[in-house]
Amino acid sequence: MSGELGVLNALDVAKTQLYHFTTIVIAGMGFFTDAYDLFCISLVTRLLGRIYYTEPNALKPGTLPPNVQAAVTGVALCGTLAGQLFFGWLGDKLGRKKVYGLTLILMVVCSVASGLSFGSSPKSVMATLCFFRFWLGFGIGGDYPLSATIMSEYANKKTRGAFIAAVFAMQGFGILGGGIVALIVASAFDHKYNVPSFKENPAASLLLPQFDYVWRLILMFGALPAALTYYWRMQMPETARYTALVAKNAKQVALDMSKVLQVEIEVEEEKVEKYTGSERNSYGLFSKEFAKRHGLPLVGTCSTWFLLDIAFYSQNLFQKDIFSAIGWIPPAAEMSAIHEVYKIARAQTLIALFSTVPGYWFTVALIDYMGRFAIQLMGFFFMTVFMFALAIPYDHWSHKENRIGFVVMYSLTFFFANFGPNSTTFVVPAEIFPARLRSTCHGISAAAGKAGAIVGAFGFLYAAQSKDPTKTDKGYPTGIGIKNSLIMLGVINFAGMLFTLLVPESKGKSLEELSGENEGDGDVKATGNERDGSAIQTAATLSSAVATATV
Repeated sequence: MSGELGVLNALDVAKTQLYHFTTIVIAGMGFFTDAYDLFCISLVTRLLGRIYYTEPNALKPGTLPPNVQAAVTGVALCGTLAGQLFFGWLGDKLGRKKVYGLTLILMVVCSVASGLSFGSSPKSVMATLCFFRFWLGFGIGGDYPLSATIMSEYANKKTRGAFIAAVFAMQGFGILGGGIVALIVASAFDHKYNVPSFKENPAASLLLPQFDYVWRLILMFGALPAALTYYWRMQMPETARYTALVAKNAKQVALDMSKVLQVEIEVEEEKVEKYTGSERNSYGLFSKEFAKRHGLPLVGTCSTWFLLDIAFYSQNLFQKDIFSAIGWIPPAAEMSAIHEVYKIARAQTLIALFSTVPGYWFTVALIDYMGRFAIQLMGFFFMTVFMFALAIPYDHWSHKENRIGFVVMYSLTFFFANFGPNSTTFVVPAEIFPARLRSTCHGISAAAGKAGAIVGAFGFLYAAQSKDPTKTDKGYPTGIGIKNSLIMLGVINFAGMLFTLLVPESKGKSLEELSGENEGDGDVKATGNERDGSAIQTAATLSSAVATATV
């Protein structure tokens, strides 16, 4: 089409080069921090219970009361949900870059503040911890829509899926990093103090106040990677698609992309006005036109992310309980407080190293070949299969000689979550919605996911309790047990397969083609081949120079 913007075409057909990888690293380090901060809490909740809730002369180490456990575990998820909605909307109103730095500052400050949680009683310490983790989650929430949108709007259409998935794949390294930091801190304290188990000497196994520093150090470390990337995040120019299609500033987009691509970009005032002035490109989020064009896809992205996160977060946040149930982690009384942290961290690190991280990078490698739809459907299918394979013969897996098999099967559910819907649910909402609503719609989809995470975190906390009142954790009512909880998660994964049918395939298409923004009011709509030919012809000179450009 004659109205196509040359700068956007140039980005679509540009060869992979340094500025793509720079963007992946800058956005990805935010996700490293996000995952570290969200999941490291599961490494220290047992320690918090021992330190603040162990009663004198008790036969077992203390544990967090049910309401405190739920609050400490879930409050960051609540903050994340709120942040995704707020910053997603703000990213479309003020621009991606302006909001991007704010989320990072919030994450750095609240990571440090979480570790400095103060108070003279267990209740006050937990209250301040929850307060700061809520605002930490609020900042993390903003990183989801902004990072995804920025990466999608910088990427070329051939490898866009891999680039967005690579940003999200840093979440795997964040989970792995949390486990490694906890292992190092726990090993250092254990080596220095070498305390006995709780059974041998309850008081000495806690070693207060030294072990109180352990959980604080683990939580505070999350501020470091975020702080290191702040400068580079602030140096990124606003995305061309926001500047041209939302801010409608043809001169600024030409200036910004000239620096990124290191070629001279023509100012296209008339094309920007024609592009953005079309009635077809001015409908709002709550309009009939949006519902007609994007309603079902938005339902699809929201529902699949919601269902996925019920399973994914319940598995991640409470894997320590599952490993305890099958005996991979010894009973609490047989360990000191610091040794328990080490055992839990080792289990999480092994799962992350051999299943979580590889799953993410399988998606990065194959998403632009297999497509988003196929990977998501496949992932939900195998998650369903392996969850039922764990749940139905659960008594078999609980025997000592079969525990390794359980861990392998459990790891495969993580692998296919990440080589599947955990990655694709992040990628697709950043591609299929119009530029002026892209960050908002991604935020809505991500918030639906966090609503699922909250259901999974809070629900699994109670549901996984034993049916036998004598075997439940202190203060908890009886639940449906690990076996039935796993069956429920299998059913939820199957539902995710069905709702995937609402999600469109976005492989190989430009963002404007996917969103319908390149359709004129009175013009005959160009075919896909015509559009691609026009894009390549318009950007021929630019893309040849871009091939060797550096940032």
